Amino acid sequence: MSAEHAPVVAIFNTSEDTTAMLRVAFEHAGFVAVTVFTTAIRDGRMELERFMTQHRPQVIVYDIALPYEANWRLFLNIRDSPACAGIAFVLTTTNVKRVREATGTSEALHEIVGKPYDLGELISLVRAALPRDR
Repeated sequence: MSAEHAPVVAIFNTSEDTTAMLRVAFEHAGFVAVTVFTTAIRDGRMELERFMTQHRPQVIVYDIALPYEANWRLFLNIRDSPACAGIAFVLTTTNVKRVREATGTSEALHEIVGKPYDLGELISLVRAALPRDR
């Protein structure tokens, strides 16, 4: 599949190592992988709308890091922004149970994958979240 027809996945994370590992895994699986540190969005060093317009991802892999409550609120702000309208999110975290406690029974939860995760499973979940009409 050529890069111009490959699905685009955005990786929102706080870890440089994890971001690099996920980029390689998704690119090896035929995706175009783009990355941004959630702290850069939170701190205003990266404008979310500009990032989304530039890359046009079809799915976002978003890591809920510590502190879970604060990063859940950041996720909700990002998810609810006009720039992310209609885009599917697959969430990752080190502690699924704690994130579920922090988030309750939110409609925003599509899929939460605990770490360490199986990269093949994560890639399959992202592939399943792709829009059907792409």
